[in-house]
Amino acid sequence: MNVELTKFKVKKGKSQRVDEWLKFLNENMKDVLITLEDEKMFVETIFREKINGDEYLYWYSVQGEGGQKVEQSNHWIDKKHLEFWGECIDETFKPVDLKTEVVMIPEKIRKSMI
Repeated sequence: MNVELTKFKVKKGKSQRVDEWLKFLNENMKDVLITLEDEKMFVETIFREKINGDEYLYWYSVQGEGGQKVEQSNHWIDKKHLEFWGECIDETFKPVDLKTEVVMIPEKIRKSMI
């Protein structure tokens, strides 16, 4: 099982587009959840933060081993998600993977994740 939290920087001037992106994901949650099955993604959460005029998105995920990468997906929702990604995420900023120190998932939940 992989538990990750990664920080990505939003391109300058793309805050409103990020609003649209996150709204899109929330409004199409039924289809989003279907794609998570192929990725063996148990939990995926996006957080947003603004610091000194810069904006960041954080992806928190709990994922099983051997899942499909979103870039390999043929689902329409993933294709649209990747379009937003390309438009909004600053690729010149090296993503920051925060270090996992403690994972607290009760055993009965872990068993259902395998």
